[in-house]
Amino acid sequence: MTEAPGRGEPSGVWATAVGVARVRARETAREQPLFRDPLALAFATAAGRGPETPSPPRTDEAARRRWSGVAFSIVIRTKFLDDLLDRAVASGVRQVVLLGAGMDSRAYRMDWPADTRLFEVDTADPLEFKASVLRAERAVPRCERITVPVDLREDWPASLTAAGHDPARPTVWIAEGLLIYLPEDTVRSLLERVGALSAPGSRMGLTLGPRGALERFREDAAAGSAASMWVSESPEDPVGWLKGLGWEAETFTLRERAAAYGRPVLAPPQQDEGPGGLVSAVRTGN
Repeated sequence: MTEAPGRGEPSGVWATAVGVARVRARETAREQPLFRDPLALAFATAAGRGPETPSPPRTDEAARRRWSGVAFSIVIRTKFLDDLLDRAVASGVRQVVLLGAGMDSRAYRMDWPADTRLFEVDTADPLEFKASVLRAERAVPRCERITVPVDLREDWPASLTAAGHDPARPTVWIAEGLLIYLPEDTVRSLLERVGALSAPGSRMGLTLGPRGALERFREDAAAGSAASMWVSESPEDPVGWLKGLGWEAETFTLRERAAAYGRPVLAPPQQDEGPGGLVSAVRTGN
C-alpha cells in the first residue's frame, strides 16, 4: 500500500466516514466477510485511523456494547445496500447517486454494467481527501465515476444535473449513514428533491436512525463524536411517510438482515425495535 499524502485531519460530520472505513476494513479482513472493500484500509490509515490506532475509550460496559452495535450495523447496512444496488442494475438502472458519499468505494469494488454512471455527491474536503488516497493506491473505477462537490444544504440538484445526471432516466439513490445527521425538515426537503429527479422505476436505499438512538447514546457522546452530531430518528411509520413522498417502501431491521446474512444477533432485543431502519424503495410517481 502506498501512503497517501497528508491533507490534515478529518473533522466534522465527514470525519465519521473515516470511522466507517475502519469498520469496513475490519470486515474485509475477516475469514468470511459479508463484503470486500480493499480501499477501506487505505482511507482509514491515511486519516490516522488504521488498525493499530486504539479506539476511543468507552465509559462503561453498556457504552462499549452500544458502540459495538454501531460497528455491527455498519457491516449489515453495507451488505444490505450492496444487494439493493445489484438488484437495481439487474433491473436496468444505469445511474447511481451516492448522497454524502464519504469514503464509499463501491465504484471500485462492485461489478457494474459497462454503461453505468455513478455520481458521488459530497462536500469538497472529503472528496479531495479521497482523491489523494485513490491516486496513491492507483485505484481504477469499474464504471464511470463522477464526483459532485456540493453541500447537500445548497442547490445540489443543479450541480448534479450539470455533472450529467439525467432525471428522465431511472436512478438508484443511496443515502447511507446520512439522514441521522440532518434535521427532520432537511431530511424531508432532501427526499423531495430526490423525488423530483427520479423517473418512474427509480430506486432508493436509505438507512434511518432507530427510534430512541439519540437518547441511548447521548450520555456517552463526546464532543465531536458521531453521536454528538446525530439529530434525527426514523419516523414512526417510515413506509407511510415515504408513500406520501411517492415511494413504495419496505423496511427491515438489522436483526432481520443479520439473520438472513448468516450473522444472527444472539442476544435478545433490549427494547421494542420498532420499524426497521434499513429501507428499500421504488419510485411510484412524480
